[in-house]
Amino acid sequence: MPASTSPTSLPWAAIRLLATDVDGVLTDGTFHLSGDGTETKVFHVHDGLGMVKLLQNNISIAWISGRPSRSTTVRATELKIPHVIQGRSDKHVALAELAASFNLTAAECCYLGDDEIDVGALRWAAIGVAPADAMPVALAAADYVTARAGGRGAVREVCEHILAARGLTSS
Repeated sequence: MPASTSPTSLPWAAIRLLATDVDGVLTDGTFHLSGDGTETKVFHVHDGLGMVKLLQNNISIAWISGRPSRSTTVRATELKIPHVIQGRSDKHVALAELAASFNLTAAECCYLGDDEIDVGALRWAAIGVAPADAMPVALAAADYVTARAGGRGAVREVCEHILAARGLTSS
């Protein structure tokens, strides 16, 4: 399905689970790797606050990453993200299993992803979202493409759509 240019045409109010990829969505896809194996990533504070607001309004959050990372674990712990799945390349299966564990259907899920590994989950969720700078295959699979890039507020943009659809302000 081609990406929607209008977020108002999407069923944001039905979303009860927001799941995202990490690298390229919550970050700009860059990580720094030291000679001793220490890794650092940059996460955007706007995205973090958006997810906290969703959690405060009883919308579940999950991160599904293809690679394990201590930096991801630390940031998730800091934000109190309850569901962090790392080292899973079968993101569609991981998302469907997580949704089933909450007794949710695809119609209640939104997924953000930026690359080939995310396509199945993007297509499965009621709303598949790709950041503006995602790879072409993810852009083609998405229902909505954010105005903002990955790691630069794309997740917050989606959080704002979900909150607004429920009549909740972002202030």
